[in-house]
Amino acid sequence: MPVVSFVGNTMAILVTTSTRFLIQGITGGFGGRHAKLSLEYGSQLVAGVTPGKGGQMFADTVPVFDSVQEAV
Repeated sequence: MPVVSFVGNTMAILVTTSTRFLIQGITGGFGGRHAKLSLEYGSQLVAGVTPGKGGQMFADTVPVFDSVQEAV
């Protein structure tokens, strides 16, 4: 795995094309924008989390949960 320098520290990038992930705050402006871009890119976005908005769907494909615990 490649190592990327980040403000004097090193950080291992452990993301591949098959990595599944969720976005916290998916129904907000910032989270929603990045979720949309991730889906357009073809990333494996499998869930979103926004407290109080569980049960909704983002972009008709990504389920939204009230907590990370519920999502995983």
